Amino acid sequence: MWSRGERHDMPAERNWRDHAACLDADPDIFFPIGESGPTLDQIEEAKRICRICPVQAACLTWALDHQVIHGIWGSTTAEERHVSAARR
Repeated sequence: MWSRGERHDMPAERNWRDHAACLDADPDIFFPIGESGPTLDQIEEAKRICRICPVQAACLTWALDHQVIHGIWGSTTAEERHVSAARR
């Protein structure tokens, strides 16, 4: 999901991305348009990658801490994160 060049000068707190299962995946998979129909397959593909990711928890925490409203992060959709943030 992240190209190595994008992270070159990122702070140490973001080093978890270096170990992400999505590192070499097509980023478009993680940013579906909509949440129904054929897009559900795209969301499931992104979540499949997330489920095997060794930094899934760090990814989700980062997305929640930064109130990310788009994309699949830590195997969650924006709507799922919204519900999770409301419970925090």
